[in-house]
Amino acid sequence: MAQNHNDPAFRRDHDADGHDHDHDHDDVELIEEGTTPAADAAPAKKGPEQTWRTYAPAISSLVLLLSGIALDKYATGWFKDPVRLIWYIVAYLPVGWPVLRRAWSSSIRGDVFTEFFLMSVATLGAFAIREYPEGVAVMLFYTIGELFQDAAVLRARRSIKALLDVRPDEVTVLKEGKAQVVKAATVAVGDVVQIKPGEKVGLDGTMRSSAGTFDTAALTGESVPRTIEKGEAVLAGMINRQSLIEMDVTTPYQDSKLSRILKLVQQATGRKAQTQEFIARFAKVYTPIICLLAVLITVVPYFFVADYRFADWLYRGLVFLVIGCPCALVISIPLGYFGGIGAGSRQGILFKGSVFLDLMTQLKTVVMDKTGTLTKGVFKVQEVKAVGIEAGQLARLTAALESKSTHPVATAILDYVETGYDAVSVDEVEEIAGHGLKGRVDGKEMLAGNAKLLRKFNVAFDEALTKIPYTIVMTAIDGQFTGYFTIADEAKPDAIKAVARLKAEGIRTVMLSGDKSAVVEAVAKQVGVDEWHGDLLPEDKVTQVERLKAELAGNTKAKLAFVGDGVNDAPVVALADVGMAMGGLGSDATIETADVIIQNDEPSKIATAIEIGRATRRIVWQNITLSLVVKGIVLVLGAGGLATMWEAVFADVGVAMLAILNAVRVQNLKFN
Repeated sequence: MAQNHNDPAFRRDHDADGHDHDHDHDDVELIEEGTTPAADAAPAKKGPEQTWRTYAPAISSLVLLLSGIALDKYATGWFKDPVRLIWYIVAYLPVGWPVLRRAWSSSIRGDVFTEFFLMSVATLGAFAIREYPEGVAVMLFYTIGELFQDAAVLRARRSIKALLDVRPDEVTVLKEGKAQVVKAATVAVGDVVQIKPGEKVGLDGTMRSSAGTFDTAALTGESVPRTIEKGEAVLAGMINRQSLIEMDVTTPYQDSKLSRILKLVQQATGRKAQTQEFIARFAKVYTPIICLLAVLITVVPYFFVADYRFADWLYRGLVFLVIGCPCALVISIPLGYFGGIGAGSRQGILFKGSVFLDLMTQLKTVVMDKTGTLTKGVFKVQEVKAVGIEAGQLARLTAALESKSTHPVATAILDYVETGYDAVSVDEVEEIAGHGLKGRVDGKEMLAGNAKLLRKFNVAFDEALTKIPYTIVMTAIDGQFTGYFTIADEAKPDAIKAVARLKAEGIRTVMLSGDKSAVVEAVAKQVGVDEWHGDLLPEDKVTQVERLKAELAGNTKAKLAFVGDGVNDAPVVALADVGMAMGGLGSDATIETADVIIQNDEPSKIATAIEIGRATRRIVWQNITLSLVVKGIVLVLGAGGLATMWEAVFADVGVAMLAILNAVRVQNLKFN
């Protein structure tokens, strides 16, 4: 039955249970619990690393095998049973014993038909018919394939650990004026933390110092340092780039926004793509069938072949078992998806499961919020028009009045003027709700606000100004209109590129916003989206997304993504087939609900996420095709007695190694 990927409970809790091959690196375990700085206070464990000891059993087995083959050829006089048997048993055990043990442990749990079982039966059978070198060779090359796979898994894990290993375990806390180095997990909310230049931030907090410059590349991928002012948020994982700063801790270590991201990464490989689930179900049926066919190949010819020899047909059955082992499928497919997740993390994109890599390939409509997604979400003065007064003087006087307000529009004007306004005298300031400000500036009565404010005080102005699609602050001094400021949100630098890339892929682009329709239309035309709607409440966005999904209902392979950045976007993020969050370290609600998190606020990463999904799916299907075609050909040859154990080794281990090489390739691909 199909899973409902739109259900937030599925997104949080789903751990698709395909099959258990008792494999040390099954896809759910690729990032093991505790291999990262965990989101709790417990010390982190390290995942397995490969050293010379890892390869020692395979090397010793290879040396003994080659020596045995040489002795078979040049020392036939004395190199015979039981010496020969003992020699090959010694060669077999370093690589064979771990596999035999795992085959036994999985069998007693009821999971009999694993690759370990197939390899054990095939190699022990080879020994039974005195084909000792081939028995050792099959197990040796299988083990080499496993080591090769382990190396690929470790490489994939390291590609994601750049995101995970970004928090220090210790921080400097100021207590009674003294600096003390303590464990980050022990710091309480409200404590003051000191951060030296070049040091990583260990917890979330707010700036206590006047300002600081931080490198946020580990979190967002942004190469440009970011300046954070007093009172603004500082997040764990940022790096202090300049002077010594202090901050007030606002969140416990285990609850920081970065900790939440780390948990999501640890859970990501547990949400399997449909391809993985299909392969898991396929292997459950395929492996017993291979075992049955191997038995039939061995036994049935007894009734039809005149010169039937049990040893010959047993050999064919054993070859068939080795060829049929589904290693290439059950190993390389999850590794391919894991590589896609790793490739995304290096691009600042977090996929919360391989299922969403697949869904990205089916997108036909991308719906985007305006503010914070396609635009910066920061008001800026675009233009100043002065009437009867010098523009610079008007700006200073207006800024002096607006300095008494905390409204975002006032902040935009103050940022525009920057200096000089603090020398202007201001008193009798009155803030008129929904209208603007009134006060005495340099002894003159001044108004700064919208058209309703000027009408309220009977100030004449050109009514055509009300048709301008942006926010306007009109001004008047002593009852005379003196000009206006246009204030607007700016489109992000790559917004036009982002929309162009999506349209080039044949994807319909839609922008939804609660802003005025005139403003939304202006931004839509600037960035080039296909469709836009403004003046929307959160419930109106839900209605629009439902309408757009209904239009795709006739095509089960056509999916819709919604990209947003705020808490108010959480309902539509949950409703979409793929919910995407811009600036994943921003809104907790959106992080919880989204399927894909773009950490650096660049809308062009939407198209990059689609490219990664398509590249991953392409490589996965290449591996499936390669495995099935080669195995199919060699299975026929094996059943007909035309393939030996050596061809069987290639069909199993060789194809698995080729598939693994192909799977890790996604991590090295270049994306725009």
